[in-house]
Amino acid sequence: MPKFHGEALLFCLAWATLAFAGGLWGSWWIGALLTVGLLVLISASSMQILQQTGDLVMERQVRWGILIVSALGLAVYLNA
Repeated sequence: MPKFHGEALLFCLAWATLAFAGGLWGSWWIGALLTVGLLVLISASSMQILQQTGDLVMERQVRWGILIVSALGLAVYLNA
């Protein structure tokens, strides 16, 4: 049985919740932008970091940082 990675599951749940909240409180295109846009941004940055440094801790910090900044951006957009 493969090892359970709770942090990865938590990240996926946070990402899905953010995209769902954007689609629910904003509009469908905000939810789609948060889903596809973050997929492109996070996967490209993770690939770049892992290819150049191989540092898993830095990759995790950047991944969570991108998600937090996008959540703050959504909160600012919804309150504007």
